[in-house]
Amino acid sequence: MRSRLIALILIPTVVGILVGGQQVVTSWSAAGQYQRVLDKAELSASIIDATHELALERDLAMHFVAAGRTPEREEPLRAQFVRVDAAVGKVRTKAAAITPEHGESAWSLTRQVLTRLPEIGATRTTVQQTQLLALPTLTKYAQIITALQQLHDQIGQGGQDEALAASVRALSALAKAHEAASQQRGLLAAVAEAGRFQSGELDRFMAARAQQESELEVFRTAATLEQRQAYDDTVTGTLVDRAEVVRLRALAQADQSGPIDIFPGTGDDADRWFEAISGTVDGMWTVQRRLGETIIVRSRTLGDAARHDAVVAATVIVLLLLAVLLLTAIVAQSLVTPLRRLRREALEIAGFRLPATVRTLRETGDGSTPVVAPIAVDSGDEVGEVARAFDEVHREAIRLAGEEARVRANINAMFVNLSRRSQTLVQRLIQHLDDLEQGERDELRLASLFKADHLATRMRRNNENLLVLANQEPPRRWNRPILLADVVRASLQEVEQYQRVDARVTTAHAAVAGQAVNDIVHLVAELIENALSFSPQDSRVTVGTEAVDGGVILSITDAGIGMTTDELAHANERLTHAVEVDVSVSRRMGLFVVARLARRHGIRVGLRPHERGGLIAMVLVPDALLRPAPGPYPVAGAGQTFPTPQPDSWNPPSPPGSRHPASPPGAWNPPAPASPWNRPAPAADWPSFTTDPGPGLWPSFATDAGPGPAVADAGPGPAGGRHPGLAPVPDPPAAPYYDVPRSGTGPIPAIRPVPADDYLPIFAEVESAWFDRSHTDSWSSPQADAGWSAAQAAANPSNDGATTSGLPKRIPKANLVPGTADTLTAPKGVAPIPHLSPERARSRLTSFQEGFRQARTRIGAGDLPPLSLGGGIGEEGP
Repeated sequence: MRSRLIALILIPTVVGILVGGQQVVTSWSAAGQYQRVLDKAELSASIIDATHELALERDLAMHFVAAGRTPEREEPLRAQFVRVDAAVGKVRTKAAAITPEHGESAWSLTRQVLTRLPEIGATRTTVQQTQLLALPTLTKYAQIITALQQLHDQIGQGGQDEALAASVRALSALAKAHEAASQQRGLLAAVAEAGRFQSGELDRFMAARAQQESELEVFRTAATLEQRQAYDDTVTGTLVDRAEVVRLRALAQADQSGPIDIFPGTGDDADRWFEAISGTVDGMWTVQRRLGETIIVRSRTLGDAARHDAVVAATVIVLLLLAVLLLTAIVAQSLVTPLRRLRREALEIAGFRLPATVRTLRETGDGSTPVVAPIAVDSGDEVGEVARAFDEVHREAIRLAGEEARVRANINAMFVNLSRRSQTLVQRLIQHLDDLEQGERDELRLASLFKADHLATRMRRNNENLLVLANQEPPRRWNRPILLADVVRASLQEVEQYQRVDARVTTAHAAVAGQAVNDIVHLVAELIENALSFSPQDSRVTVGTEAVDGGVILSITDAGIGMTTDELAHANERLTHAVEVDVSVSRRMGLFVVARLARRHGIRVGLRPHERGGLIAMVLVPDALLRPAPGPYPVAGAGQTFPTPQPDSWNPPSPPGSRHPASPPGAWNPPAPASPWNRPAPAADWPSFTTDPGPGLWPSFATDAGPGPAVADAGPGPAGGRHPGLAPVPDPPAAPYYDVPRSGTGPIPAIRPVPADDYLPIFAEVESAWFDRSHTDSWSSPQADAGWSAAQAAANPSNDGATTSGLPKRIPKANLVPGTADTLTAPKGVAPIPHLSPERARSRLTSFQEGFRQARTRIGAGDLPPLSLGGGIGEEGP
């Protein structure tokens, strides 16, 4: 803006300066021209004196020649030589100042004058030493005088003043008239001395008279009134009148063809004529000198005026330039300062204040519009109007942000409301399915119920996704660490095709902080669901863990269709920076849920391509979320009961390790810590909703820094044994592909290959310290014997009647074995047997039944060899 303002003011200023500068140059050039006119006028003035003296010398020389060159006539002639030489010396001095800059004509004529001046001496010698007649003498001097008088016409060249030019023309005409009168003086003096007109002298006399009258007319035409009046006042008097009478008398005598005797009987006709005509000639010379002085004064005045104009113009231009610069600075400052302030505050509003306000409005969600501080530009011009307009835009943007925050809050409230409603219904549906499963005897129908139960469990997870979209914290949290293995097992119960998952948790002693358990289960379940959805039905998905520097990495490897580099980069960007809820979330809801859950707890999630096809999802659980493995849960001893936990201190999510009601037949059920309140959570404990992951859910981890985690050969599935037709997943080479510092930034570190040993979840659940070979000596301990002895006291079970189907009803804690179940009386080094809830027992038996049924089916189909039911280890059956 400053440059535009400067250009806006500077362009006219420069034009004005150029015009003024041109005026200065013109005035200064005119001053130079008038100085050259002055030089030529001064040369012309010196020529006027020189020609006057030279004309007098010529007239005396003609009288001298006509008188027979007598000594009496020679003396005044020689005296005139001195005066002519002095006048010629002045001409030479003034001519030296003439240069080619004065004009080519003036320069050329000046050179001719200087060439002619030496002829004066030669003419004098000819007149004195030869018998040259009067008329030739007149001609020789006239040539020199004519060359000198030509310079009068060059005075006005280069000047632009009309008065000066008119004075120059008048001077030139008067100089020529003066020369004609001088020629008449010499001719008639010679005629009077000789007594008659010689050949050609009368014609020359008449021509001179005609020229005088003609030039005087020109003078009167060019001269001003004052100059004409000056001539009339000067060239007048008795001598002028007498000269005119003598001239007429001589002409009259010439017509009579007799001797010329102007003054009869006197004998001094020549002297009297000379005296009379000299009055006219001297008067003309006086007028010439005055004209020359007038021209000199006029030239000097015009030159001084031109120089004065140039100085004044230059001064005005400088002052104008300074004024323009000062005005430009003031105007530019008055405009640029508010504009800079407006620009600075507008950028601050756009870059900091407005985003911070919008972020605050989104976080608070109340939609209250804060007061907008106006931009500090209080001018009343257009800049101030722009500032006020920007303030209005700022207020409108904040108002719209507030409305958007209210809309988001309303949408989130609707999400939460719908999720809560759906949670209640889904939980009731799960409970109803659970009741149906307990009383069902038909295997096929029981399997269908289990599938419906599992679908309801997935619906519950989708409802939890809806809570995540609403940015709601989980309503229930664990208040103690949970083993990572249990977290992984709980996440497997959230997916449908869990049989295709090989869970290989090598970090068995790592536990997750209670406040993050539910979200990590949800996050891992989403990733496993995605891996199962985008991999072939006959492939397996491997879940492995590995402790690294900075936390624990949980990897999920599939052999699916994979993703392009651009899709991976885009997905990893969304995983790293959880975006706001928009339309694209509906198409990649699982990606958004994973990103938001990971961001909530500082977990880093990334995707990378597997070198043998498919993707590897890497989940880095930081050290801040890891805790030491919890100790064993206590079990109730004889007569010992546990206090009922209060809802405000116990917030279990879907308890890891407990059987989900939706687990289908044959599902393996990872153990949970023994607890007297190990039961399904109420409906209010299950937040959230989401849609099933669709295609393009995981367009992710863009960089390919190396192979993924090594995966051992597929072991038996969660139901025990390999699924028919499932090909083992080959082991990719183990190599680090990320290096992660402890700061939590950078890529996810590599993990070591998981062991190749098959993981048997059912065996892991029933395994306890009683079967640990390192404690075999505890079988014979007194404490153990006392426990078995005490157990005989509870051999007869207590019951509370029978059910409608005839089965006895169990009284809780009525058949506890006294003493041995207490951790205080347990043998040293022997872990107590965890408490097994009825639900888990039913689940195990159901899983065993489903596995046995599948084994029968496969044996009948020829997929497995028949087993020997009666042989020992290593023996073949019949």
